[in-house]
Amino acid sequence: MQYKIAVSGAAEISHCCDNIILLSKEIGKEIARAHCVLVSGATTGVPYFSAQGCKQAGGFNVGFSPAGSEAEHIKRYRLPMDIFDVMVYTGADYSGRDIIMTKSADAIIIACGRMGTLHEFTTAVECGKIIGVLEGSGGTADKIRGLVKGTYRGIKKIIYERDPILLVQKVIEYVDREKKKNKL
Repeated sequence: MQYKIAVSGAAEISHCCDNIILLSKEIGKEIARAHCVLVSGATTGVPYFSAQGCKQAGGFNVGFSPAGSEAEHIKRYRLPMDIFDVMVYTGADYSGRDIIMTKSADAIIIACGRMGTLHEFTTAVECGKIIGVLEGSGGTADKIRGLVKGTYRGIKKIIYERDPILLVQKVIEYVDREKKKNKL
């Protein structure tokens, strides 16, 4: 069974690190190389560039739209369609979409980000998901260590890494260990 790895990050990337596009694409490519499915919020920025990288490496990706239809996805939300192999129209706006998308994945990778990324991160913590954080990418990703400092719930499942390829590899290894434990 293929693992589903969600990528969460800033849709608007002006506050992210200078090479966020390259880093996002590398995350997507590595997910594809590992024969996993990339899951995202079907938006611009980090999720879009990671989906692009996934497709460039021959991978498969699924977008979870906040819209209830294709027309609403394009006209109301002004979100891209071109890169996604499958689009799930949640009809749940952004906050509901975040929860559905995060819960559908085996793990989530955070790169840069803003409030939506923080929401997906906290959802992942609450759901006991494995979380990879691309440190040095800016925004929410660079604040997570400070946010979880002193807490105990969920922090054992957070992997921090500055290299996008190593981060994806470590996240997938963790998912694999968890899946094997579940089969015992």
